[in-house]
Amino acid sequence: MSVKILRCLTLNLWGAEPPLEQRMAGVIQGLRTLAPDIVTLQEVREVPGQLPNQADTLARAAGFDHVFAPATPFGGGHEGLAVLSRLAIVEHAALELPHAEPKERRILLSARIQNEQGNVWVHTTHLNYRLSHGKQREDQVSAIEASLAGRTCDSPQILMGDFNARPESDEIRFLRGLVTLAGRRTYFQDAWERVHPGDPGLTWPRSNPYTARLAFLEPDRRLDYIFVTPMRGDGRGTVHSCAIVFDKPDADSVYASDHFGLLAEIQVEPN
Repeated sequence: MSVKILRCLTLNLWGAEPPLEQRMAGVIQGLRTLAPDIVTLQEVREVPGQLPNQADTLARAAGFDHVFAPATPFGGGHEGLAVLSRLAIVEHAALELPHAEPKERRILLSARIQNEQGNVWVHTTHLNYRLSHGKQREDQVSAIEASLAGRTCDSPQILMGDFNARPESDEIRFLRGLVTLAGRRTYFQDAWERVHPGDPGLTWPRSNPYTARLAFLEPDRRLDYIFVTPMRGDGRGTVHSCAIVFDKPDADSVYASDHFGLLAEIQVEPN
């Protein structure tokens, strides 16, 4: 199967917070309607004997291959990251990020997706969440950048997830090539900024009532991102669109998560 433009979606799943069954139903319906090729999920839970792995549940319901990597013990099980794909996942690896602690271990999950024209590396992460943890996040994005830079890949690489940081923070500015961290410099396209320059693109807004449970973390922020390695002269890496998704409640005023998701169309084959 060959796909020239990948529809890439990222969503923080908000674990097992209630009303879980209705939220999961909304995610399944959204995946069927939006028809992404690649999905990355954060705050994916599994509790043996109580809660089946949420990534596996979604993949089975919406027709995806998937991989899951546990990050932190949680509630008798694990919370972690997942990649879902309509194309074959032929390799995957998890990297522990700096400042890992027993109750807050952060990772990068990388998956190599098989396309007829070559391989595409897709990555997802979920960084430290505290407002005062900017230095920790800086170290984490530095480790992520080094990991991606070390991969040989002819196609664009795509990095998605919940970075728990505003666009103006140094950790995000580093990824965008606007600041140097630890002597390193890089450049990724911010898909939302590419398509909607100057638009705040809030993915954790107070208009979603679920954010009120963590209001001390300052709502009305853009925390979720899709980053793409630089666009090339032959069109590879072009961000054709980027939209906020899962931003509407169902008929019972239930949102899929406390985060909104992002969906971008990214060109991975030459013109």
